[in-house]
Amino acid sequence: MKRFWRSTSLLSAAVLILAACGTGGTGATPTAQQAGSSTPSGSEPAAADDCGAAALGGSNVDVSFQLQWTPQAQFAGYFAANDKGYYDEAGLNVKILDGGPTIPPQQVVAAKDGPELGEGWVPKVLVADEAGADLVNIAQVFQRSGTLDVSWKDSNITSPADWKGKRIGAWGFGNQFEMTAAASKAGLAKTDYKEVTQDFNMDLLLNRDIDTAMAMTYNELAQLLEKKNPATGKLYSLDDLNILSFNEVGTAMLQDHVIARKSWLEGKTGSVSNEKIATCFLRASFKGWIYCRDNPSDCVDITLNQGTILGKGHQAWMMNEINALIWPSPDGIGILDPKLWQQTIDISKEFKILKADPASWTFRTDLAQAALDGLQGDTKGTTFTKATVEVTPGGE
Repeated sequence: MKRFWRSTSLLSAAVLILAACGTGGTGATPTAQQAGSSTPSGSEPAAADDCGAAALGGSNVDVSFQLQWTPQAQFAGYFAANDKGYYDEAGLNVKILDGGPTIPPQQVVAAKDGPELGEGWVPKVLVADEAGADLVNIAQVFQRSGTLDVSWKDSNITSPADWKGKRIGAWGFGNQFEMTAAASKAGLAKTDYKEVTQDFNMDLLLNRDIDTAMAMTYNELAQLLEKKNPATGKLYSLDDLNILSFNEVGTAMLQDHVIARKSWLEGKTGSVSNEKIATCFLRASFKGWIYCRDNPSDCVDITLNQGTILGKGHQAWMMNEINALIWPSPDGIGILDPKLWQQTIDISKEFKILKADPASWTFRTDLAQAALDGLQGDTKGTTFTKATVEVTPGGE
């Protein structure tokens, strides 16, 4: 089979500058009716079963896909789509670009000469669109938020209101929006707590240099549990912690989704519609995620082969948690829930993350639906149950 290849992105500052693309649209908030429609206004629906080299002009089409972080099981479905030959079957040569803390995918993909496709968090992408990008959510892969706020049990922090007078760890690069919104919802002003820039690890919390830390269910929480408590010589456990889920706090926002430039979607690559190319990419990617749902252990091994610096134990934990963020997908993997979209927008506006409603073109479901229409088997994962994964010292 043809192999796809991954390249570590070495991007200059110029590439990271947000391209000044026209926004277009009316500025209206998308409605549930629009979210469920098969085709956005003025566009033809993508073909449901037209993938493969023969359908894409006679040979595989080259496509670049920007990740938002370095290789890990968070992206296992895309890695599996390569390893199992799904991209090749779809008529694509996919070049995956590694991300990282200084490579915001919403800015990289927004550049006119940037990758055709990427993956990022919804609030950050909407902020980029409000600043002039033309990025479209074409597939909502994560159906729920994985962001947590973690503190030690003896800190007695059981709600955002308890952050008053505390040192609150927060990520930059737009990852902190759920925390910011939670503080505002609790009636706290910026001056009521000290926001401390937190690296993407738990060191500050471990050293008690901060009172709370942000953590993803699939990454930083595991990093903490993989450490030994010097007082006991045993690994930390969930009993040592107070954990706030932003899903329960009420400020959860949609996260990992596939994005593309509106201007690119409206064009062609050779004689092939870019909408068709995007549909074929989604179909193969969805197939990869379905494979990882049903074969998580194999997908851990596939991820380890990508050159990740994280151990097998950590990747096994992550794969389990990532599956729980995707499955079940009530309307099929990749289909956006209009209520959660609206919640993300409402929170973003209420807490000044967004100034106004996004344009109606900032998401579409027809490409994801066309991708699903060409798949067989269980695309919803209705009976999915998260497994129990043992924490390993150091994630090894």
